[in-house]
Amino acid sequence: MYKGKKVIVVLPAYNAALTLQQTYNEIPHDIVDEVILCDDASKDNTIEVAKRIGIAHILRHESNKGYGGNQKSLYNKAMDLGGDIIIMLHPDYQYTPKLIPSMVNIIGEGLYPVVLGSRILGKGALAGGMPMYKYIANRLLTMTQNFLVRYKLSEYHTGYRSFSRQVLETIPFNENSDDFVFDNEMLSQIIYAGFNIGEVTCPTKYFKEASSINLSRSIKYGLGVLRVSFGHFFQKCGLVNLKRYKLNR
Repeated sequence: MYKGKKVIVVLPAYNAALTLQQTYNEIPHDIVDEVILCDDASKDNTIEVAKRIGIAHILRHESNKGYGGNQKSLYNKAMDLGGDIIIMLHPDYQYTPKLIPSMVNIIGEGLYPVVLGSRILGKGALAGGMPMYKYIANRLLTMTQNFLVRYKLSEYHTGYRSFSRQVLETIPFNENSDDFVFDNEMLSQIIYAGFNIGEVTCPTKYFKEASSINLSRSIKYGLGVLRVSFGHFFQKCGLVNLKRYKLNR
């Protein structure tokens, strides 16, 4: 725990057998109370590895529900277990678990209710091997998003995120997409709800075993991001009334 707050790490897993143990071993278990893994119908032995290394809470989707659907299962379970600080960490070892204490500290001290691990602050993205076309797309999308949602982040596309319980209780994340755009819908809801977001510099690694989406999925994702950002803009202007912005207050 951190000052009486229960800390839970959630791992959205898909074919993560080769990198799961390395990721799990670097989680700071002295401050993390629970680890939850959700296997999204992997084709490898992710479940067997998770059991072998001792992950206490293992969820499994019998059919693939997508990246967003995986996170929904994890956040709902974390809430059921009484989590006060919830960190979403990819089990593919692209993001270092060693930043968890910093993220927990920021939320636990009441500085920010949301903390993102940013690959763009500093030179982490390109130094870690991010393809140039993804870096350029990231910068263009982020610039557009900052303008449309009236916020300022270094990037909206990191998969390393931590939340206070209040945030997850307030935003209707279960209304979001089951696909990759879930992450952006969630940040849009958080900003719309008025929560402040902190960022920490995060080194990242791109390698063969790390998960990544191909060019066609990247294009689909980019179009989805623009849809979310314009939806946010129109919602704030009172021109639409989208269900995903109906906050739990």
